[in-house]
Amino acid sequence: MQHNHQIQSVESKGRQQTVPEQIIYEQPLNERTRTLMRLEFLFGQANTYTYRNSGWDSRAAVNTLFEIINVLGRADLKTEIMKELERQAAYLEKIAENPQVDKGRLVKILDEMDVLIDSLHGLRAQDMDIRNNEFLTSIKQRTNIAGGSCDFDLPAYHFWLSQPEEKRVMDIQAWLEPFEPIQRSVNLILRLIRDSAQTNHEVAEAGFFQKSLDTNSCPQLVRVTLVGDTPCFAEISGGKHRFTIRFMQSQFCDRPTQMDQDIPFKLTCCIL
Repeated sequence: MQHNHQIQSVESKGRQQTVPEQIIYEQPLNERTRTLMRLEFLFGQANTYTYRNSGWDSRAAVNTLFEIINVLGRADLKTEIMKELERQAAYLEKIAENPQVDKGRLVKILDEMDVLIDSLHGLRAQDMDIRNNEFLTSIKQRTNIAGGSCDFDLPAYHFWLSQPEEKRVMDIQAWLEPFEPIQRSVNLILRLIRDSAQTNHEVAEAGFFQKSLDTNSCPQLVRVTLVGDTPCFAEISGGKHRFTIRFMQSQFCDRPTQMDQDIPFKLTCCIL
């Protein structure tokens, strides 16, 4: 789920609160896009926690680093990301002769892709392997134990967390640096996918919407945009043949229920 940066103010119980003008819900329709979105989420989380000043934030950044390593370790994702960049580059080169295409922007994107592909070619598996870092390895080994990284379990970690913020930030930056080509590639791929479709206005009758997909076009991502004060959320499920959207309401203490009224929303099917 993504939130628009623009917000509007509302009054509640004497306090001024903010409500996003719109909320975007996303659902990947294939495994590659799903993995890329998980990495995007984790890199965003790591970047956020890295530059906060408390020891708890540094803990969260280190834990997120381990999650990134776990995702990347499940398959040869470097190769998968390179293939996706090359596929998108081939598509963009095909449309270069279209007079409606901004050729200057297109050339800039293709140049960026070339740089990223070269960076990924030069990225070695050992560059992203923390097993040679005994400090990080000792922490990672305890992450599957509830409370396993307590101060008394890992006094060296406790000592590092007590260091000045500048020291901790520099260390985390150094640990994340080998993954930068992956992060930049993921961000570019997903940005192009999200920008690859037009948005339509739709209505979910009694809170339900379904759409069949053209399997020849292979959509990768569905985006649902709701006005920020809409009293429900979008629950999206789908595959390569169709997807469904149910608009659900909840008091966050019981099972969500489907809305019984029509819900207007904006729908984007991203195909690149």
